[in-house]
Amino acid sequence: MEENKVPLHVSMIMDGNGRWARLKGKERIEGHREGVESVRACTEYAIEKGIGYLSLFAFSEENWGRPDSEVSFLMELMVKAMVAELPSFMENGIRFRVLGNRERLTQELKDVIDDCMERTASNSRLNLIVFLSYSGKWDILQAAKRFAADMLADSAGPERLNDTGIGDFEKYLVTAGIPDPDLIVRTSGEKRMSNYLLWQGAYSEFYFTDVLWPDFRKGEFQKALDSYALRERRYGKVFK
Repeated sequence: MEENKVPLHVSMIMDGNGRWARLKGKERIEGHREGVESVRACTEYAIEKGIGYLSLFAFSEENWGRPDSEVSFLMELMVKAMVAELPSFMENGIRFRVLGNRERLTQELKDVIDDCMERTASNSRLNLIVFLSYSGKWDILQAAKRFAADMLADSAGPERLNDTGIGDFEKYLVTAGIPDPDLIVRTSGEKRMSNYLLWQGAYSEFYFTDVLWPDFRKGEFQKALDSYALRERRYGKVFK
């Protein structure tokens, strides 16, 4: 194992809060509340391991179809968590960002997000990115629309189009300037992308675990990193 083979960007699909609560005989919201503790633990461990980017799939666009009471609780939980964690972000040099479709977010949540992002903008020890009201298909579609609008507004657009490369298009994704994830971790035993980082995860390594998100702490994080250290990333090429 290559102990020093640490991924630059680890992304996590945090799954299993509801099942964790059910197994404990508790309401689903208690699983979400306990899941916040796993976020804190993983953030601390990412800093300890020297990981540059930790991103978390917190809420998908499809999640808006959940019961209103659960959605409202999740939004309130996010507001409280950001306010509570801001001092820690500043103390530990964490730059905090939220990416996704903001149209359905409450104004209170938008304001707290903006404040937290602005205050931590100069921090550089760890980039903590939360994907909220996000889907990979939405991201690609909004990027395509913005790209097309720029081409149409440019008199040289038709000529430029033929010379456009992947890097030119990626600038329109919400993750512009953020390296693609080296490792994507999914908890709870599910083995699918769930419409997450469809473009950015094209060559990511995957790690699936049966552990439910509220139980995913530093030891489980290390298991994922150990698995990654054993991988040989070829990006479609053949290495001797």
